[in-house]
Amino acid sequence: MADPATPRPMVIGASGLLGRALTRRLEAEFPETVAATRAEADVTDRFRLEMEIERLNPTVVINCAAFTDVDGCTREPERARTVNAIGAENAARAAAASGCRLVQISTDYVFDGVGTRPYVEDDPVGPIQEYGRSKLDGERRVATAAPDHLIVRTAWLFGRDGGAFVTGIRRRALAGEPLRVVSDQTGSPTFVDDLADGIARLLRVEHRGVVHLVNRGVGSRLEMTEVILAALGLAGKVAVTPVAARELFPAADRPAYTALSTGLYERLTGAMPRAWQQALADALGGGAFA
Repeated sequence: MADPATPRPMVIGASGLLGRALTRRLEAEFPETVAATRAEADVTDRFRLEMEIERLNPTVVINCAAFTDVDGCTREPERARTVNAIGAENAARAAAASGCRLVQISTDYVFDGVGTRPYVEDDPVGPIQEYGRSKLDGERRVATAAPDHLIVRTAWLFGRDGGAFVTGIRRRALAGEPLRVVSDQTGSPTFVDDLADGIARLLRVEHRGVVHLVNRGVGSRLEMTEVILAALGLAGKVAVTPVAARELFPAADRPAYTALSTGLYERLTGAMPRAWQQALADALGGGAFA
């Protein structure tokens, strides 16, 4: 068992958007942080994962590994279940067997989207597509397999080096292409650097269960597009056409409203996330997108 006096976080899924940001953040504070890519620690390979965690002896395992392609999860439900549910359980069991804490990254898509105010942690869940169902199954498996667990639900991630929605809008806008943007989705846009900082704060808190962690404020895809165009100096210079999510993404339903409340996070840490608009503008000005 790792010595709790010398924190040694292990990030699984370290090659992803959040995994990279989280590794950078934790290495700055905890030099013994271990970053494990899928090739080094595959959550679908239970026995190898257990051996790696036992060998590396971390104090906390943070599972960022996930199959996050919403439409892809609908096309490949077994893969979604294997990675997002069974994989999460494998990570939880391996962490518990090694005597360390498990932090599981989850999603706003565990909710059905019919709400009218930001969801709190104990609101009823009800995912409407395979991605959300597989992630919710993962949450439940983690809670059963690892008594010492923290489930962090987040949403709509973007970073300095990418993020599917922001990257696509930026690339097409710079090319002068007209934009078709989903108009019937509202949620919590979240900068991965801010999320990583919040997770680092939560590592210092003795809390078990679910915590919502996103940037402050509620935004739509159209509002995100407005911030992106303004940051690029292209406001009013690119044609934007609102469309329904089903029109752009016919394979899987998207919940209409999935904003998350960070009230619990703020009470636990004493910190308030900054506004998503400021975070998005900083991300666009802070480095090139892939």
